[in-house]
Amino acid sequence: MDYKKYISDKQQFSGVILSTVETLNGSASAPSPYLHRRMLRKVFSPSGKWESISIANTQVMADIVAMNSSLPLKRRDSLAVASGSIPKMGVEFALDEQQLTDIDYMITTGIPDTRISALLLADTRKALNAIYERNENIFLKGLSSGIALVDDVENVGTGIRLDYGYLDANKFGVEVLWSDISSKPFDDIERVLTKATSDGNVITKVMLDRTTFNNLAKTTQAKELFAFSQSFVGVNIPAPSLGQLNMFTSDRYGFVFEIVERSFRYEKNGNQTPVKPWAEGSVVFLTQDEVGSLTYAALAEANPAHQVAGVNYQLVDDIILLSKWGQNKPYLAEFTSAQARVVPVINNVNEIYLIDTKTVEA
Repeated sequence: MDYKKYISDKQQFSGVILSTVETLNGSASAPSPYLHRRMLRKVFSPSGKWESISIANTQVMADIVAMNSSLPLKRRDSLAVASGSIPKMGVEFALDEQQLTDIDYMITTGIPDTRISALLLADTRKALNAIYERNENIFLKGLSSGIALVDDVENVGTGIRLDYGYLDANKFGVEVLWSDISSKPFDDIERVLTKATSDGNVITKVMLDRTTFNNLAKTTQAKELFAFSQSFVGVNIPAPSLGQLNMFTSDRYGFVFEIVERSFRYEKNGNQTPVKPWAEGSVVFLTQDEVGSLTYAALAEANPAHQVAGVNYQLVDDIILLSKWGQNKPYLAEFTSAQARVVPVINNVNEIYLIDTKTVEA
């Protein structure tokens, strides 16, 4: 059965890609479902290396000097760099002989062309999504801990470890675990804010997982602080919601909470397993929404000189190379693949602060 009328038209292939990317990246009416798309800017690396640059960005006042005198020389900010090679990621899907036979049967029974096209192009969406999913997984791991680890347990291929160099001076524990309602999470938070202020930084956002936020909201301190801010007097104060606490924190401290709720599935040996990348109990303090770069490098197969005849290629979002082709040996199949050399990189770690709410500070 000839599928050219369903998938060979480049404009149709491109249309599926465009609609998928627009959905993944958000639009005027819907925010992007991926935080790494919102919080990282795309940066091309011609060398194939990634770098996380941290600058001790302190500001001093100018000196008052006499006329005709030399200007005093000041010490430059210190700079630290973490770096490594940009890894390659990829995924491949296939319509095997039985599935192709089933589609042939659907065509002979008069199934509308649009449904046939949707079946044949479904792997295109899945392949694109897979790259975005892995980037988001790495980003959330790295943002919540300073280290993004992809090991052999959840990966088929080569494991990687990305250490963004979070500063030890910006890492905190808690006085009492937040799972204890008698704990005082806002005392722990104020210690971080004091450190940030002394560094010349202003915290505008605090990111954490749902369980940690719920633990915070259930504490007596959180309830009483919110009730006092609302001039509420009484007993049996309910736990404030995210919106209610954000009204309080934005007014008192100048920041808002953002809850991270994402899980992903990896497939290995045919088995799918759900994982949550955000380090449980981690509370991350940020001065701005943009925290780094989505650094990418060129793929060899993206060069027309290395492309294979009979393969339909599309470069997506500057980063992802989609390929679609067929074979009849050693078995009949229609393939779709996506590959990319890309890695989320977190920069300016001197402006990022971290509380581990599962660790009591000595």
